[in-house]
Amino acid sequence: MATYAIGDIQGCYHAFQALLARIEFNQDKDKLWLVGDLINRGSGTLEVLRWCYAHQDSLRIVLGNHDLHALVVAEGIVSAHRGDTLDTLLAAEDCHVLLAWLRNQPLIYQEADYLMVHAGLLPQWTVEQSLSYAAEVESALRGKDYLHFLTHMYGNLPNHWDSDLSGVDRLRVITNAATRLRVCTVEGEMEFKFKGELQDIPHGYLPWFDVPNRASSDMQVIFGHWSALGLQQRKNVFALDTGCLWGGQLTAMNLDTKAIVQVDAHTLDRPIQIKKS
Repeated sequence: MATYAIGDIQGCYHAFQALLARIEFNQDKDKLWLVGDLINRGSGTLEVLRWCYAHQDSLRIVLGNHDLHALVVAEGIVSAHRGDTLDTLLAAEDCHVLLAWLRNQPLIYQEADYLMVHAGLLPQWTVEQSLSYAAEVESALRGKDYLHFLTHMYGNLPNHWDSDLSGVDRLRVITNAATRLRVCTVEGEMEFKFKGELQDIPHGYLPWFDVPNRASSDMQVIFGHWSALGLQQRKNVFALDTGCLWGGQLTAMNLDTKAIVQVDAHTLDRPIQIKKS
C-alpha cells in the first residue's frame, strides 16, 4: 500500500495514465492525493474527470482555480476563457453528475502529518484556522445557494485577511488564498499577477511559504498551482506542479518515502509550447 501526491493534471489525461503506470498504481491498495486543477487546458478534461469519479474511493482531492472556473462556466456565470478545454465536458451526458461531485470536494485536506492545498495558506493562519476557514467555503459550495457564492467568487479584493470579514468578501479571500496565492507581503497582502520564478518576485513580496513565522510551518504542506516554481522539497513544503501542461513533467511524490516519480508531457495531451526568446 502506498500513497502518492500528484501535481496539477489540468486535463493531461495521457500523461496522468503514464504516471499511474510508472508508479504501478493499484486502486485496491493505493491512495492518490491530487493537488487540484484536475481539469482544463489539456485536451483530456472529460477523461480525467471521469477517471477520478470512477476511482473516487482511492482519491483525496482539493479544488484548484481551474476546477472552480469550470463550475462557474458550466452555470453560465462567465464565458469560457481563450484556451479553456471545457466544451467536451459541458456537452457530456454525465456533466451534471461529474460537476456535482467536483463541487463537493474540499478546499483543503489534512491527514496525519500532511496538509494539501492547491495554492497556499495565508501566513497568519494556523492549520486549525485554515481548515476551519476552508470549511466555510466548502459549506457555501455544497449548499442550496451555491450559485450565489459562485456568482460573487471572482475578484482580487479584499486582498488580505481580516477576521471581521463577512459574507462573500470573507469567502473570496479564503478561496483566493487556497486556490490562487503565490506571493504575499509579510502581513499577508496577496498579489495575483505574478506567476514567474523565484528570482523575479516583485519587491516587497515573498513566497507565501517563506514568510517569517508562518503560523502553519509546523505542518507538512503539499501544494501545486505555481508551475514556474517547479519541484520543491523543503522542510515541510512540497511543491508538485512541474508544468506538464507547459511541456514539462507530471510529478508524483510518495508520502511515506518522499521519493519522486515523473513522466514527461504527452503529445496527445497537446501541451502548450513555451516560446523560446
